[in-house]
Amino acid sequence: MARHPARAGLTQRKMIKGVSLRLCVSALNFKHMNNHTTKIKIENLDLFIGKNHILKNINAEIPKNKLTVILGPSGCGKTTLLKCLNRLMDIYPDVKVNGNIFIDSQDILHTKNNLNVLRQRMGLLSQQPYPLPMNIYRNITYGLRISGRRKKKFLDKRVEHYLNMVNLWDEVKDRLKEPASRLSIGQQQRLCLARGLAVDPEIILADEPTSALDPISSEAIEKKFTELKSRYTIVVVTHILRQAKRVADNVIFMYLGEVIEQGPAEEIFNNPKEKKTKQFIKGVFN
Repeated sequence: MARHPARAGLTQRKMIKGVSLRLCVSALNFKHMNNHTTKIKIENLDLFIGKNHILKNINAEIPKNKLTVILGPSGCGKTTLLKCLNRLMDIYPDVKVNGNIFIDSQDILHTKNNLNVLRQRMGLLSQQPYPLPMNIYRNITYGLRISGRRKKKFLDKRVEHYLNMVNLWDEVKDRLKEPASRLSIGQQQRLCLARGLAVDPEIILADEPTSALDPISSEAIEKKFTELKSRYTIVVVTHILRQAKRVADNVIFMYLGEVIEQGPAEEIFNNPKEKKTKQFIKGVFN
């Protein structure tokens, strides 16, 4: 039976309109995915410790001036991946790394540059705070002195500036000559963050930074990260889903040494595509 010309034309217009709409949506999604500058790009990264294959063909992008959470259950390789970003895995015996990690355009796994210079580009915050065995003031000025900045007037201003940045100045301004070990755990973690910021890094790496803290101190660190991300690229390792939902702009979800899924936090948490991601978000495993 022949189709009515007008009806056929209407159907054709609907089809064209539908295709056009899908193309527009695809273009918008592509624009959204690429509407950032990549600060760190990881390509085909494999890491072995002895015969154990720890990281398996990792490919990921970390956007500049955003907070990226590396999320996943304990033991999935999150901390190992974080340590690759500043070459800390180099200090362990029997480690073999293949692949590429680009910071801006520099491949840090195949560079001849001084590793200390590379690591100065990144502040590192560990699970347990490790203040240097010296007073509060010298904890902040330690990195500055190493880089040759030693004038007292300059150092005094820097100490106040960075302690203010982590909301610690008012709490310790009359105690700067006291050992940093006398601070509470929460204060020590903020001091370590200030010490890392004092060397003017581009990137902040944080490995389960609130795991040893009380809820109030944890909230203070999370809030500070949210404020700092406009000036720094921040990468946080956590297995705590609630925390990731509070702070993340971007998520890399890992499981058993592999990146399962990555993308904007809203997309990962509200519309995950991979089965393992869905199970983790639903609390099937953690």
